Amino acid sequence: MAEAEDIFLRAKQRTFTGLTEDEQKEWRGPFCFIQAADPQLGLMKTWREGDCDGGGDEWTDEVQLTQQAVEAVNKLSPRPKFMVLCGDLVHAMPSTQYREGQERDLKVALRGTDPSIPLVFVSGNHDLGNTPTPETVAQFCNAWGDDYFSFWVGGVLCLVLNSQLFFDASACPDLRDAQEAWLEDQLQRASQGPGVTPKHVLVFQHIPLYLKTPDEEDDYFNLQTATRQSLLGRFKRAGVKAVFSGHYHRNAGGLHNGLDMVVSSAIGCQLGEDTHGVRVVVVTADQVIHRYHSLEQLSGRGMDEDLRKLLQA
Repeated sequence: MAEAEDIFLRAKQRTFTGLTEDEQKEWRGPFCFIQAADPQLGLMKTWREGDCDGGGDEWTDEVQLTQQAVEAVNKLSPRPKFMVLCGDLVHAMPSTQYREGQERDLKVALRGTDPSIPLVFVSGNHDLGNTPTPETVAQFCNAWGDDYFSFWVGGVLCLVLNSQLFFDASACPDLRDAQEAWLEDQLQRASQGPGVTPKHVLVFQHIPLYLKTPDEEDDYFNLQTATRQSLLGRFKRAGVKAVFSGHYHRNAGGLHNGLDMVVSSAIGCQLGEDTHGVRVVVVTADQVIHRYHSLEQLSGRGMDEDLRKLLQA
């Protein structure tokens, strides 16, 4: 497995080929990246059989879909700056029967990602447990990298968050408080300095702030109202342009008061009418434009032509 692990070392170090961190803080023109979510190895069979509480003893379909996504992303030109997977990497909960095998096979499926495309991993509820503990968070960090962190790419500040600590941190309040303090510092620096002012600020997390509107009722698939409104206010004050998430296994979200809540459907199991796919995101000096592409479309035709033209500006 040494070869497979190399790709995760790159992600943990969050390096971007050929440039230092300070150089990545400089705007260098339009670029694209890929946002994906919920490969969730093991869910498709359990969903078909109506046993979603089980860990899933079969995940061949999800492995093949992940490999298809990797092959499609590798063919894109211009090359994406990175690919981020927004949580629920596998279906089996921590320390359950199929967890080790699902993680192993996902790493093998991702091994084919071109070395020039760093992978960024976001923790989801199945990765940490619905009520995470210090032990489950440590397990995730050991397997996939930090559960929250920031990185710069092409003049854009990206914040990766552990949304499970927003949802239920009753078993790890110290970890929640640590992320809160870190996040507040990151947001203040983004809006007030010191240092470089980012061209855009983007957030990546698993659970959406909301699915359609900020005032919607609490649901399994969104963050609770008080937490949601607090984060919305903090993000807007810091100039966050967009929040990218998964969890819903359907495309949703919407733009409200200048903040774009982007909810992307899954590489793996679909719970609605969408198809297996990923989201192509184009970043220009003034905009962050994104569109969900089916794996079939991305494999056959690449990204939509209007998005490609934005990268040539």
